[in-house]
Amino acid sequence: MTLKYSNILVAVDGSKESELAFKKGLAAATRNNATLHLVHIIDNRSFGAIEAYDRTIADRTKKTSQELLDKYKEEALAAGVENVNVIIEYGVPKIVIPKELAPKLNIDVIICGATGLNAAERFVMGSVSERIVRTAKCDVLVVRREQADVLEDE
Repeated sequence: MTLKYSNILVAVDGSKESELAFKKGLAAATRNNATLHLVHIIDNRSFGAIEAYDRTIADRTKKTSQELLDKYKEEALAAGVENVNVIIEYGVPKIVIPKELAPKLNIDVIICGATGLNAAERFVMGSVSERIVRTAKCDVLVVRREQADVLEDE
């Protein structure tokens, strides 16, 4: 058993908690001289209904995702992380991250926010972070917002 993380996957979705997850992942990658995999999963289950009215939604969503990950990658490289990969996939995040990407990339730890942007899905089907914790074969770090941030939003 090793206590060093060599492959760190950080799931980001644009939420404040995923930004904190990125910062924790960046710190861990720097400390461990690890490869940092920045991942955004575009949940395309609802695209069919939306694309009936707006055919550009998939392209715009991918462009926004790419811009977010490029910003994080630039920050990670500036902080001294030598190996940073940016990954955009389509699918259900709570399945793709722990079941497909983590094994494929030989991930040691997945870092994600406790809650993301999709509060409706969390209410109906359970959170992405909860499913990752239950199904991942590697360590999982779930990051919460600082208490001051939570109180400001209420």
